[in-house]
Amino acid sequence: MFTTVLVANRGEIACRVIGTLRRLGIRSVAVHTDPDAGARHVREADVAVPLGDARAYLDVDAVVAAAVATGADAVHPGYGFLSENPRLARACAEAGIAFVGPTAQAIEIMGDKVAAKRLVAQHEVPVLPGTLDDSLDDDALLAAAADVGFPLLVKPVAGGGGKGMEVVRAPADLPAALASARRVATSAFGDDGLLLERLVDTPRHVEVQVLADAHGGVVHLGERECTLQRRHQKIVEEAPSPALDDATRERLGAAACEVARSVGYVGVGTVEFLVPAGAPTEFAFIEMNTRLQVEHPVTEMVTGRDLVEAQLRVAAGEKLWFSQDDVRLTGHAIEARVYAEAPQRGFLPSVGRLLVVDDAGTPAGPDAMPLRLDSGVAGGDTVSGDYDPMLGKAVAHGADRAQALARLDGLLARLAVLGVETNIGFLRDLLSDDDVRAGRLDTGLVDRFAADVAADAPGPARAASGAAPDASLVVAALLAVPPQADGSAASGPWTGDGWRLNAPHAPRRLGLRGPDGAVHDVEVTGSRSGAVVAADGGMPVLASLTAPGRSGAGPAHRRLLTVGPVPEAEGIGPVTPGARPDGARTVAVTAVREAAGDHDTVWVAVEGRTTVWTVLDRAERGAMLRADRAAAAGPGDGGAAVGPVEIRAQMPGTVTATHAAGAVEPGAAAVVVEAMKMEHPLPAPAAGILRVLVHPGDQVRLDQVVAVVEPEGAS
Repeated sequence: MFTTVLVANRGEIACRVIGTLRRLGIRSVAVHTDPDAGARHVREADVAVPLGDARAYLDVDAVVAAAVATGADAVHPGYGFLSENPRLARACAEAGIAFVGPTAQAIEIMGDKVAAKRLVAQHEVPVLPGTLDDSLDDDALLAAAADVGFPLLVKPVAGGGGKGMEVVRAPADLPAALASARRVATSAFGDDGLLLERLVDTPRHVEVQVLADAHGGVVHLGERECTLQRRHQKIVEEAPSPALDDATRERLGAAACEVARSVGYVGVGTVEFLVPAGAPTEFAFIEMNTRLQVEHPVTEMVTGRDLVEAQLRVAAGEKLWFSQDDVRLTGHAIEARVYAEAPQRGFLPSVGRLLVVDDAGTPAGPDAMPLRLDSGVAGGDTVSGDYDPMLGKAVAHGADRAQALARLDGLLARLAVLGVETNIGFLRDLLSDDDVRAGRLDTGLVDRFAADVAADAPGPARAASGAAPDASLVVAALLAVPPQADGSAASGPWTGDGWRLNAPHAPRRLGLRGPDGAVHDVEVTGSRSGAVVAADGGMPVLASLTAPGRSGAGPAHRRLLTVGPVPEAEGIGPVTPGARPDGARTVAVTAVREAAGDHDTVWVAVEGRTTVWTVLDRAERGAMLRADRAAAAGPGDGGAAVGPVEIRAQMPGTVTATHAAGAVEPGAAAVVVEAMKMEHPLPAPAAGILRVLVHPGDQVRLDQVVAVVEPEGAS
């Protein structure tokens, strides 16, 4: 076995590999870019080597030089970055260092989706109709599209992870899809080659984990269902697939092993297939990922094998130490990827400093059962727009699929990430969907589900008349008002609870703006340990926010919220601290108040759902009310005339394309910004004349004005 291994990656996968190296007693070497100098994988490694600017993880020469300088026997590439780059495999071989992965030749063949399809078809593995020439230009692809047939899928020849893939349903849409796919492919993989493939409208995405040694031995470790995807990016994976019977599972595993043998594969790899949702006994080869997969933990949970250790052992020259008959799948495992993104804002990436990362005490790594949380971040770390937005992976195992789903939902409910928006609440909603729970899956399910959620979501508005405030708003209100006058931080004897001599307690009034832009007028009478809270003129509630546990010890961000109806005898006067009326409910919450620029913000996580509230001062709230009245009056009543509409960047990133200046239709992509390896079009909000203020290649800040639309008749 090796004595020193360099991990040529970052984030969650680097931490995952370092964990196994530590267990095996192998010295670990981390590499990092300038933005990642203080990252978690750097802190956990035995040695760390700087590489340079943000893109330096892709510098083969720098990575190999770091391995040589630190005396590494091997380089583990993780996933992404250089993991499927044959140059790294060759450079390691030339330097006398083992590459923890297949040969450069195998990477090249399977990395070329066209060559891979040609090869496996010769070995009688079924493939989808499509182009088999990786050098076709746009004109040739347009001509070939008729033979492939619509709908079709445009795919980069290099790379993976869904980046650059475009669904095209009509010939008129193909030119724009080719242009977008080539831009992303060039940026992400350095290769703009494209292929066309017949689109199966309601497919399931099923992949098989294979392991091969350098002596001809090949086994598979069962399949994973990876059908739940958003924009071709997997977000929930499970093992085994609920769609396959034993006979199909055996045929699929045999086909995957044949794919591995066809290329002389060595190491851990994944063979991906499309399975029609309506015909689960049929399948077609898509591609082979010549690396460890993000979703490998579900396979580890049902097989009991550490796949990183397996990679290291075969890379060190060992023969397979078990046979296919020794592989047993026990129970069911499901994984959900936690991303720094805002589902309510079209899943835009969210960046910033992580104020709190509360893992609910969940362990990481292959020994964790039945709950597991593999993460690459901790409180105090910064999520930037330079890299993929995945923060970690929540995984649960059960005796059956229903138990695994229930355990995963419970784990997500206890997780709390404050400082950036995440998809945890969306994941809980998705896992509760009837089709997901029943296993009726296809690759379009998540996008349909997200569209339905967006359509049903209410727009910015005040609470319904007479409604009580929700738990998150109550927590934000209690944290936004001055703390209680118990000696903690009060500047006077009455500032904490609104007490007045010979008069009822004075309510403290404040404005709280939610992530949807809605502003709520809140009144708080009392202190955090006992207060009456009312919002937007609705029904008041009795609430208290206290530290958990008998001694009140523990992390400051963990609190207990008790909310219930206001007893009639209590009224809206003084509230006894800790009072618990009949019908009250207590729930654990995670919350923190942050001073951020001109405004304070309050981050609140309740049962896995995080909301960020902006605290507005009285002057700003008054100005907003006056603006609302002016807008309601309208131009005919002396209000302001309609003027130009600004288009602002919803995330920091790089401009990759712009609409031509001049006339524009509503919804047209005025500017396209690339962030976290994905393109995000910024649509024109109305018809009119477009003025673009940025150029391709420009770096833009969050909320920067990138274009202006002057509607017809604008002042």
